[in-house]
Amino acid sequence: MHGEQPLSAFERAIDAVLVEAHFVPQYGIPPIVSRHAAQFGADDAVLFLADLQQVMLVPFVDGLAGPEGGDTEPLAVDGTLAGRCFQHVEILTHNLSEDRVRVWLPLLDGTDRLGVLSVSIDAARASELAGGLFGLRLRRFASLVAELLVTKASYGDRIVRLRRRDGMTLAAELQWSLLPPLTFTCEAATVSGALEPAYEVAGDTLDYAVDAGVTRAAVFDGMGHGLGSSLLAAVAVAAYRNLRRAGAELVPTVTGIHDAMIEAFDGRQFTTALVAELDTDTGLLSWVSAGHPPPLLLREGRFVHELVAPPWPPLGLALPSDVPRREVSVGREQLEPGDRVLLYTDGVLEARAPDGEFFGEQRLIDLMTSNFSAGLPVPETLRRVIRALLAHQAGKLTDDATMLLLEWRTDSSAFQF
Repeated sequence: MHGEQPLSAFERAIDAVLVEAHFVPQYGIPPIVSRHAAQFGADDAVLFLADLQQVMLVPFVDGLAGPEGGDTEPLAVDGTLAGRCFQHVEILTHNLSEDRVRVWLPLLDGTDRLGVLSVSIDAARASELAGGLFGLRLRRFASLVAELLVTKASYGDRIVRLRRRDGMTLAAELQWSLLPPLTFTCEAATVSGALEPAYEVAGDTLDYAVDAGVTRAAVFDGMGHGLGSSLLAAVAVAAYRNLRRAGAELVPTVTGIHDAMIEAFDGRQFTTALVAELDTDTGLLSWVSAGHPPPLLLREGRFVHELVAPPWPPLGLALPSDVPRREVSVGREQLEPGDRVLLYTDGVLEARAPDGEFFGEQRLIDLMTSNFSAGLPVPETLRRVIRALLAHQAGKLTDDATMLLLEWRTDSSAFQF
């Protein structure tokens, strides 16, 4: 049209990505990103995706190359500039020469960390990264790339294979296929979870839903090990979602999961559970414990107390006919803005070092509080606790260990990018 301003190089790049994205398979994402980033001065673009355990950043370079994705080497999350960018969700740089600068940008799905984007730019433009237009354009481009990765991830196996550094059991395959995104933040709540052993997890799982005025979350620990345990957890999660989506309140949800487990397994197998609801308008937390460890309440980086409520029997456990079913007891706690509640399975506390020492509640509390006091994002705190847990048991857990952290928020000050 007459008088219309021509598109900038950045706008042309964004437009081209959006157009091509409609038909690109996931293995075609890297060349699109590299080609169109170069249009506005961000050269040599390379995608690095976090592996399943968030230990390494794996290059997603050439979708038509082998599983390794080209010649670029994986980078450790701990001890590298790329890893620091991932951990702290911040843009970092280093000089390649007098004329060129390498830039590392976080790739975020909302606040769920997918990996990092690496590009090289003219050194003269480095001053624009903090508050200038070029820095804004780079952040917007990285956001678009992250959305593209998430959108295309369900249509193939390339991204899943890249993120795996070991073989996965059938039980773990089932569990990971049922999981929601492990981190979500909005102005009302933050939810973040972690599971180990990632490639062998069986009976442990978690689920959540963030809706207007209420955030619901649950952690399950199916009895036993292997595929049978995973099937228990899968039925529990399916029943939980079915009841939750039908509008059931907390107590009917718990009893409904129990009845579904009885129907599926004849009362011979069971799962422990912690099912919680947070009223995000008032901060009132309600929960039911079915044979599960009590949650931990943390406030301003400090441990406050355990959240104890009279427990109900494990879900799916059939009681003798002459034993009446007890009334479900609901625990309640009034939270303060910024409070964090940690739900976890017994595999966290019972992880045992080679000398026999348990990981224990106090060690868990100390790690949580020290990392939060350092100002680390919620998912990074859980990542570090999980790494400490694995190190405590010499890298090999003998039982599943799962954590889910729920934070009540009253503003939109999530970690910003």
